Amino acid sequence: MAKTVAGIDLGTQSMKVVIYDYEKKEIIEKASCPMDLISEADGTREQTTEWFDKGLEVCFGKLSAENKKTIEAIGVSGQQHGFVPLDKDGKALYNIKLWCDTSTTAECAYITKKAGGDAKVVKLLGNLMLPGFTAPKILWLKNNKPEAFAKLQYIMLPHDYLNWKLTGEYVMEYGDSSGTALFDSKNRCWSKKICDIIDPSLLGKLPKLIEAHEAAGKVSAAAAASYGIPEGIPVSAGGGDNMMGAVGTGTVADGFLTMSMGTSGTLYGYSDKPIADPANGLSGFCSSTGGWLPLLCTMNCTVATEFVRGLFQMDVKELDGEAAKAPCGSEGVLVVPFFNGERTPNLPNGRASITGMTAANTNRANIARASLESAVFAMRGGLDAFRKLGFQPKEIRLIGGGSKSPLWRQIAADIMNLPIRVPALDEAAALGGAVQALWCLKSQSGKCDIAALCAEHITLETSKSADPIPANVAAYDKAYAEYQKMVDTVAPLYK
Repeated sequence: MAKTVAGIDLGTQSMKVVIYDYEKKEIIEKASCPMDLISEADGTREQTTEWFDKGLEVCFGKLSAENKKTIEAIGVSGQQHGFVPLDKDGKALYNIKLWCDTSTTAECAYITKKAGGDAKVVKLLGNLMLPGFTAPKILWLKNNKPEAFAKLQYIMLPHDYLNWKLTGEYVMEYGDSSGTALFDSKNRCWSKKICDIIDPSLLGKLPKLIEAHEAAGKVSAAAAASYGIPEGIPVSAGGGDNMMGAVGTGTVADGFLTMSMGTSGTLYGYSDKPIADPANGLSGFCSSTGGWLPLLCTMNCTVATEFVRGLFQMDVKELDGEAAKAPCGSEGVLVVPFFNGERTPNLPNGRASITGMTAANTNRANIARASLESAVFAMRGGLDAFRKLGFQPKEIRLIGGGSKSPLWRQIAADIMNLPIRVPALDEAAALGGAVQALWCLKSQSGKCDIAALCAEHITLETSKSADPIPANVAAYDKAYAEYQKMVDTVAPLYK
């Protein structure tokens, strides 16, 4: 019988489950279920616990009974920062406000003022108070749904909710907790001051914190019956999608960066000491492997390319083909990709634009390529911040939809001036969940090194590598300077 672990990835657009054979080092089965999204003009982005419940049922329902019997441990990856509010009976009190919800700017301003300003917040948390984080969402519930807040008993992030559905245990690990804006990332503890600003009762309602290698609990009899999985197997601590993406790409040691080009864009690297530069968009998060994971996040990555693709009614292949006709820098055409507002820079009310156009350069090819370039330009600032803090990157592990495009991989290598490498197995977050589950399983019988485990199980697809081309690097240094100048010019309009 096969020896397997399972990884669950709860993303914004879908839930995925993979079964990973850790002896053969291959994913033997996977299943997915799409997720709906509630969107409003005020920045509201919400989902429901019913959709999460259905996702688990559909995904596990698609997997073979034979393979499910072989699962020895489960690890869960989930979209970061969201807020799942439950009452004492575990019933949802309101919709889940997601990481991309920007309707909480007023709450951010209130908490920041009460704390003594941005500098004080950074000192308390290692991060700024941003609309995407959990803390302002809790205050939003208190301000807008007081009857629901009065019944609030359990405060969870999306992956915590899945852990709870599987085990019945109410816990949180340090990676996801560091993205709540309720947590002192440097000293690895809840911030009483921030909690008290929101509500004096809040600190007492927060979950028990557990280490990354620990089990959140064991699969309950109810979950085993519902999903056809073995009862009593460990469910690992899990973590946010970026934390699990770090595991699934092997970014668990100094020097490696992971760049995710999905709906949002993220750039993050492992550090064995706290690193943060909130002023330049580098959040000071903890990893889900026992260290720290400084991270830059943008709200718009494939959002920009999807918009341009839809505008010109092209499929993905056509967009790439059109973009390939344009030179590096798109002859001066720039896309400022703030279609969903923006987190880095912190412009929740930001607006997108296509600029730099003249009679000579306005064509489909330049606009198409500029949309690809803009996503990477937005993350180049994060790379500069890493370097200023003494982080010496060796290479970038690229994941997400953008990693599937040879052109985009080369653009990324040229703009970042670093080798781009792509993991052989896709579904980095789900695979990361599976590998963390294996770490948890092995740790139960003695100490197990996560870096060694990743080195054994994470391989790279050499055919998808891209190395920087010096002439392109020089062209992009100039284009990036123009992009940055444009962002600095428009940013005051949206503050």
